[in-house]
Amino acid sequence: MTSAGLPLPEVAAAVAIVIELGLGIALLLGFKTRWTAIVMAIFTVVTALFFHKYWSAPEAMKMMQQINFNKNIAIAGGLLALAAFGPGRFSIDKR
Repeated sequence: MTSAGLPLPEVAAAVAIVIELGLGIALLLGFKTRWTAIVMAIFTVVTALFFHKYWSAPEAMKMMQQINFNKNIAIAGGLLALAAFGPGRFSIDKR
């Protein structure tokens, strides 16, 4: 995180752990699914913009960074679809 130029990398790492692990489990269980999916989608897009800057990467790394950037955007799209359509019938939200 230091190499990406983020301030307070320890705090940023803690926030990333909470979002990825905590909200990931909440999403898996279907707890507050819409809000969880929106927060995770925003986090995923911000992560793509900070860590996969293919437009300024060296030529040898450009393709891999672009693949990872596009992967993150696709994940964010899936999360937004989940936010739009809601959780499944076995989720905590549906009980």
